[in-house]
Amino acid sequence: MCITERRRARGVTLLELIVFIIVVSVAVVGVLTALDLSNRSSTDPMIQKQALAIAEALLEEVQLQPFTYCDPDDANAATALNAAGCTGGANGANDESKLPLGPETGETRTGGVTPYDNVSDYNLFCMGPTCIPASSVSDINGSAISGLGAYNASVAVAQLALGAIPAAESLLVTVTVTGPSSITVKLDGYRVRYAPNALP
Repeated sequence: MCITERRRARGVTLLELIVFIIVVSVAVVGVLTALDLSNRSSTDPMIQKQALAIAEALLEEVQLQPFTYCDPDDANAATALNAAGCTGGANGANDESKLPLGPETGETRTGGVTPYDNVSDYNLFCMGPTCIPASSVSDINGSAISGLGAYNASVAVAQLALGAIPAAESLLVTVTVTGPSSITVKLDGYRVRYAPNALP
C-alpha cells in the first residue's frame, strides 16, 4: 500500500512578505508626515508656558501694590479717608486719582531708595531686550532670570470702571509678554481700591 503525505503550506510566501512590507512602509510614512506637519505648525509648549509664567508673576506683582487715596509717599496716606485727606487736599499734588499714571520722578521698579510704591507706577513699564533701555526679564530685586533673555514683558495701567465701581476707584492692569517664535501672552486684571490705607 502507498500512503501519500499531504503537504501543508507553512509560513508565508516571498510575495506576501514583500506586499506586507510595502503596505506597512506606506502607513508609517503617512503617520510620520502627519506628525511632522503638526509639530512644525504648533508652538513650543515650553516657550508658551514660560511666557505665561512671566505674565502671571508680573501681573501678581503689580496687583499686590497699594492703591491708596494719596500717593504712598504722602504723610497722610495711612490715615486719609478720601482724597481730601491727602496733603494738598483733593486734586492736590498727592491725590492719587489725579496724578498721571506712571512712576514719580526717580522711582524705578528695583530701586532700593525709591522703588515703585503703587499700582499706577507700573504704567508703561517694560523689561526685555527690545525695551528702552534694553534689559532682561528680572525679579523684583533686579536679578536677571537666566534663560529668559529672548522674552519681553510690558505693563499698561488704565483707569476703567468695573461695573458699579467708578474709573477713579478701579484700574485695569494689562501685562503683555512676547517670546521666541512670535509667542504673545496677554493677561488683564483689575485692581480696585478696597484697602485705601494699606501701605508697603
